[in-house]
Amino acid sequence: MKTLWEIMSWVSQKDRFANIENYIDFAKVYLEFISTELQAEIIAKNENNYKFLQYRRDGEYNITRPINENLFMNYDKYDKFSKRFIEILNNIKNIKHDFSLRKDVNNFIYTTQQSIGCALDALPSSKTNTSRKVNGDLFERLMQLIITQLGFDITSETLGVNIPQSNEIMNYQNDIEIKIKGEIVAIGSVKTSSKDRIDKIFLDKLMYNRLTATETPHFAIFLHDVQRAGKEPEYKIGQTFLTGHFKAYTIGLNSLDGVYYCDLRPIMKTDKLLKEHIQSLDCLLCQDIWNFISK
Repeated sequence: MKTLWEIMSWVSQKDRFANIENYIDFAKVYLEFISTELQAEIIAKNENNYKFLQYRRDGEYNITRPINENLFMNYDKYDKFSKRFIEILNNIKNIKHDFSLRKDVNNFIYTTQQSIGCALDALPSSKTNTSRKVNGDLFERLMQLIITQLGFDITSETLGVNIPQSNEIMNYQNDIEIKIKGEIVAIGSVKTSSKDRIDKIFLDKLMYNRLTATETPHFAIFLHDVQRAGKEPEYKIGQTFLTGHFKAYTIGLNSLDGVYYCDLRPIMKTDKLLKEHIQSLDCLLCQDIWNFISK
């Protein structure tokens, strides 16, 4: 078994996550570690399906981000599913109507990325900003690798768009550009949460499509929208999803062609408008991404 120091060193080196197998290898090591080497598990006071992991002295007794126990796989289940994951991605359209398997795909991706985020939470507080950047970059890369494994030609680049009646260019930094025969057919944004980011995604779609005179689909992928709130021992969940902002941009500006979460908030399952526009990540992989390229 790896030590926490070895795990922290591993997760800090982004070049060690070059393919899906690298991500899986890390997650298995982390899941094995937390099965026996934690100081405690703390249940959120307001939403009991969330917990926080507390490290021992080797992790400075740090407490992790919230983990949704309904989604987070244990070592045995993760290890078993990992042996099938690549094959499932290669034949993803075949599981369109197998909702149990689709749920496992969603949860597997959630567990993979949360293993990275929680491992980064063991780093000293002086490295919080660096950890946040590493976590976001690795989630973006994971989704790029998964979509590539589906058989798509994708790039991540700064795209210059000419401004009509001007010699100026407006630059777009896109996380995912899906191309067919060199032409962009869909654009995706990948973020760990929508906090402080949702406005820009809506505006990017509006400006890009107007400037290019196209109707290119724009979609967004988020891991979750929760954070730790409160103080010890009253730790609880705080929601970072801004319902009003999302509705205002969807109704008053332009709706995104798809918004996908690994960890859906309860309101996304009950609110009529949110249910229409926000789905779990498996909906993108099994259905919607194929619809985007046919438009």
